[in-house]
Amino acid sequence: MQKIALPERPDLREKAEAQGFTFADMHGEPYWDESSCYQFTLGEIEERIEDPATELHAMCLEAVEHVLQSEELLDRLAIPPAHRDYIAGSWREKAPSLYGRFDLAHDGEGPAKLLEYNADTPTSLYESAAFQWQWLEDQIAAGVLRPDDDQFNGIHEAIVERFRALFAPETDLHFTAVSGNPEDYATVEGLGWAARKAGLGAHYTDLEKIAISAEGQFLDDEDRVIGILFKLYPWEDLLRDDYAAGLAGAQCQMIEPPWKAILSNKGILPVLWEMFEGHPNLLPAFFEADIAAALTGEGAPAPAVASRFEAARETLARGHVRKPVFSREGASISIIENGRITEAASDDSYGAHPRIVQAYQPLPVFDGFRPVIGAWIVGDACAGIGIREDRSRITQDLSRFKPHFIRD
Repeated sequence: MQKIALPERPDLREKAEAQGFTFADMHGEPYWDESSCYQFTLGEIEERIEDPATELHAMCLEAVEHVLQSEELLDRLAIPPAHRDYIAGSWREKAPSLYGRFDLAHDGEGPAKLLEYNADTPTSLYESAAFQWQWLEDQIAAGVLRPDDDQFNGIHEAIVERFRALFAPETDLHFTAVSGNPEDYATVEGLGWAARKAGLGAHYTDLEKIAISAEGQFLDDEDRVIGILFKLYPWEDLLRDDYAAGLAGAQCQMIEPPWKAILSNKGILPVLWEMFEGHPNLLPAFFEADIAAALTGEGAPAPAVASRFEAARETLARGHVRKPVFSREGASISIIENGRITEAASDDSYGAHPRIVQAYQPLPVFDGFRPVIGAWIVGDACAGIGIREDRSRITQDLSRFKPHFIRD
């Protein structure tokens, strides 16, 4: 893994505008930044990112089963009791998943480390699946890259095939997101494009325009019954809003399925460490309530985690990260090193939620930026990557998207 400088395409802004990539610049800075890119070898991609991400997803599925057997863990993940049967039912019925994104720390040397699993509403899909592939083709055509350079990016094709596998031809799907957010709309439009490519019907409606019929079914903004709904709206919010009471009786297949409420929760990180302690792609992680006193030397860890905590004590003392079980764009996350907070997110909007503690894994630094690898899971396999980098050690909403290529 290395970062190299390359010339931007001369028509970059025109292409972005023509394709509706309206958020290529955000907050007065470039979001899509192709003034440099990341280079990998094929072996590095396959052995250190693709295969581990696929394995991590399989481990996560085992963790869902484990959590659903424990009311205590459901409590710790703050899963609302009123909807636990609904979630468990979707798991028993094998309600299918479409996609997700692992965020991995990788420096080109040792094993990639799991930072979190964006299993429910991951964005950056359009730029990962489409715009960076066009970048590769354009740079090869311009002679900037070699004809045999490649990219780990079968995301769009994998999503098309996943739709084909899940639904009969001409099945109608609905897609929704909160209005007024270009990045969210790009994600659902990209998925709708893939659904149409798979021979399905794809209809978009703003989330706030969805209604409920007298029979309890969801209706779109043209009063059509919604039978299958992809919602770019997190389960932790949906299970707590006014629509939650009608979910179980709405006769609507949800994508992502309700059981993803377990995997999109950062509480899954200590569950994974409990189940697969020492796995090379995992970082030690605990529920904060179990080890808070032990971390400060003011008490002992909870008996159930004592042995795991002792094994990780020195690692956690050097550095750990506090994360709320619910959080977006790095909000309410802080880094603690040698007993003091050395970095904290400026946005603390998720600070009231229960927290987990995860061992701190420094991100590599390239030209003052720290990249995070987003490994995309489609169905049950890793299908490609996207890279975001930030000046901060906590990847937040000012991060930049960087393209990548493979060269051997």
